[in-house]
Amino acid sequence: MVKRRVHVAAAAIVSRDTRQVLIARRPSTVDQGGLWEFPGGKLAPYETGFEALKRELHEELGVEIRRAQPLIRVHHEYPDKHILLDVWQVHDFAGEPFGREGQAVRWVPMEELYNYPFPAANLPILRAVMLPTEYLISDEEADDEVFLGRLQRALTEDGVRLVQLRAKSLDREAYLARAERALALCREHGAQLLLNGEPELLEAVDADGIHLTSERLMQLERRPIAEGKWLSASTHDKAQLDQAGRIGCDFVTLSPLRTTPSHPEVAPLGWHDFQQLVETAAMPVFALGGMTRFDADHARAVGAQGIASIRDFWK
Repeated sequence: MVKRRVHVAAAAIVSRDTRQVLIARRPSTVDQGGLWEFPGGKLAPYETGFEALKRELHEELGVEIRRAQPLIRVHHEYPDKHILLDVWQVHDFAGEPFGREGQAVRWVPMEELYNYPFPAANLPILRAVMLPTEYLISDEEADDEVFLGRLQRALTEDGVRLVQLRAKSLDREAYLARAERALALCREHGAQLLLNGEPELLEAVDADGIHLTSERLMQLERRPIAEGKWLSASTHDKAQLDQAGRIGCDFVTLSPLRTTPSHPEVAPLGWHDFQQLVETAAMPVFALGGMTRFDADHARAVGAQGIASIRDFWK
């Protein structure tokens, strides 16, 4: 049986001041009725995703979009259909949203989104909404005080809110000691810390998650940590992206987008191949490899969650 293909535009309307997200409840008379979702609807013939989004939000919520940006595109297989969710993050709109079609709408604190039942296809959207657009990977600093000073600057001056502690030159004891101090600093500034290493590290340091190397990723058969923690991984090709989806990674980095000084021998993906790979990913993807803040909008335009970087954040 050939599945019908359904293309849907959806909106993640986020209030950055209150960290609340607008969600709507599906009518009980439709497929998956009673579940919550991000507002939107099917594209009409010849509509673009953004055109459909503007029309649907006006019809459903009575608001006019002023500014929006691509967030994530999600492909999901149901028994009877293939659905593509073309999700946009709405940064500015006019009007006060309400259920013009009688549906319930609600502003929900971001950290409470997982308490609401959503269709299965919405899970990657939840992750994308909750993640920032910048991912700092720490450099190999031998001196703890230099490390903490640079982390402090990134958190306070650059506003970084997602950090990966990468320190392969340290032994386990020194790494854990640094992780404890980095975690305290991240907590102070409302940032989240992931440890680059074995999942067992979380038994010693209660960080926010684990980042897997691509080698470790390919060795796993299932998700190695609890659902309440972030699981990310390094990926470089479709096989690794597919594996990340199979074991339930929450997000990944995909690299190298450009040639980097640390790996000059590795052929870069370039924007075209990067976009093709991101389109098939089952989770948010950060662009890595020669990225700077000037690349952030371009990365979002081709489907990335945002950029990951060492050099641009770690000065």
